[in-house]
Amino acid sequence: MTQAAERMSRVDTAWLRMDNDVNLMMIIGIWLLTPAITLEALRERIADKLLKYDRFRQKAVQDAMGASWVFDEAFDIDRHVVRSALERRRGQSERAALQALCGTLATTALDHNHPLWQFHLVENYEGGAAVIVRIHHCIGDGIALTSVVMSITDGGADPPRRRKRAPEEDTHEGDWLADAVLKPLTELTVKAIGMYGSGVVKSMDMLAHPQQPLLGSLDMARTGVQVLSDAAALALMADDSPTQLKGRPQGVKVVAWNEPLPLDGVKAIGKALGCSINDVLLACAAGAIGQYLRDRGEDPSGKEIRAMVPVNLRPQEKAWQLGNQFGLAPVVLPVGVDNPIERVYAVRRRMSEMKGSYQPLLAFGILALTGMFIKPVQDLVLGLFAKKTTAVMTNVPGPAVALKLCGSILRQTIFWVPASGHVGVGISILSYAGGVQFGLITDRKLCPRPQDIIDRFEPEFEKLLLVSMMLPWTGEEV
Repeated sequence: MTQAAERMSRVDTAWLRMDNDVNLMMIIGIWLLTPAITLEALRERIADKLLKYDRFRQKAVQDAMGASWVFDEAFDIDRHVVRSALERRRGQSERAALQALCGTLATTALDHNHPLWQFHLVENYEGGAAVIVRIHHCIGDGIALTSVVMSITDGGADPPRRRKRAPEEDTHEGDWLADAVLKPLTELTVKAIGMYGSGVVKSMDMLAHPQQPLLGSLDMARTGVQVLSDAAALALMADDSPTQLKGRPQGVKVVAWNEPLPLDGVKAIGKALGCSINDVLLACAAGAIGQYLRDRGEDPSGKEIRAMVPVNLRPQEKAWQLGNQFGLAPVVLPVGVDNPIERVYAVRRRMSEMKGSYQPLLAFGILALTGMFIKPVQDLVLGLFAKKTTAVMTNVPGPAVALKLCGSILRQTIFWVPASGHVGVGISILSYAGGVQFGLITDRKLCPRPQDIIDRFEPEFEKLLLVSMMLPWTGEEV
C-alpha cells in the first residue's frame, strides 16, 4: 500500500530549492576510521539504524504549492551506500586525493528521483577507511544531522518513539515554533510591527498565528523596539568589504581541514581573557584569513568581513528531530586586526552585541517566506544576503569522547557547510573527542588553495595561547 505524502515545511522547501549553478545545498562530512570497515558492514549498519528515520526513505517532490516528502517505492540501499576509490596523481598524498574527491562530490548533485543522501566508502585510506557523507540541507540542519548520523555509531540511540498525529496536525513546525517564535514575538507585537509594513514580520505572523496570552505592556514594547531595530539592521546592512574571497564563483569546489586543536587549550585562552570558546575560535579564524590576505598581497587593515552564522532554535532535547530549525546571525570578523588580543576582544564585543537580538528569528522568517515564493523570487531575496556576506560559518558541538563504527575507532570527523546564493566560502568548526576541527570549503576561483588558510589556524591559535599566558592578567581588558 502506498504511504501518504507529507508536506514539507516552508523553510525546508526554501533549502530544497536553493541549489544553483555554483552552490549545491549539501552538507558534506568525512569520518576517518581505524581499522578499515567493509561496504557490507556499513550498509547493514545504515539499514539497521539510519533507516529508522522515515526521512531517509523519502524523496522530495516539488509541486506548484511547494514540496512534499514521498516514500521512494524504488528505494535501494545499494544506491545510497556506495564504494568510491581515490584517484591519486603521481606524487599526490592520500589526503590530497581525498580532498579532491570531496571537492568533486560537493559539485555533484544528488539524484532527486530518490532520497537526497549518500554514503561513500573509501576502503583504503591511511591504514584504515574513510566514509564521505552527503546529505541535502532540506533534510536537516547541522545540529539535527550530527545527532542523527551519530546514531549509526556503535551503541547509537534509536529515534524516540512518537505518537501518531492526526492528519490535520502540523507535523513539523508546531511545537518548536511556538516555543522559539511565539513567546518572544507576541500577537500584539507582531501586529504592531506589521503596521510599519515589515514583510519579515508579516511572514512570521503567517507562520505563527499566536494563541498564548499577551505579555505585559512594558515587555511588549521593549520586544517591539528590539525587533524593529533588528529588522532595520538586517535590511540596511551594508555590503561586505571587498576582498579576494568575495566575487562571482565558478562552481568548482576545493576543501581543506586541519589536525584538531586541543579543546583544553582553547578553554584556557577563554578563561585567561574572559572570553567564550566561540570568541577564541572566531578570532583564530579571522586571524588566519587576515594573514592569508596579507601573504597574497592584499592589505586587510581596516577591513571586516561578514559571516552568516546559524543559530539553533530547537531545544537540545529535540536535537534528533530532522528539518531546519535555525536562524541566521551576521557576525563580523575583524580580519584587519593584526594584534591577536585586540582581535579576540573585537570578536567578543561583536558577539555581545548579538545577544538578545531577534535577527536569527527574523532571518528564519525570511527563509520561511521565500519557501512560499516561486524560485526566481527566492533567488532574488537570497542574492541580497549574498551581497552582504563573504562566508557562511557554523560551529557544531560533537561528542566529547571518541566513538566507534562497526568496531572501528572514529579517529577524526570533518564536515563542510554549504554556501547559498553566490557566497564562495564555508567555514565549519566541530568539537570532537577533546579536539576542535576546522573545515574550509571554497570556490576555486576565489580561493584556489583553502589549505593555505587552514594552515594558518594553528599558528594563530598558538600565538593567542602564548600571548594570553604571558599577560599579567587582572580580569580587565588591556
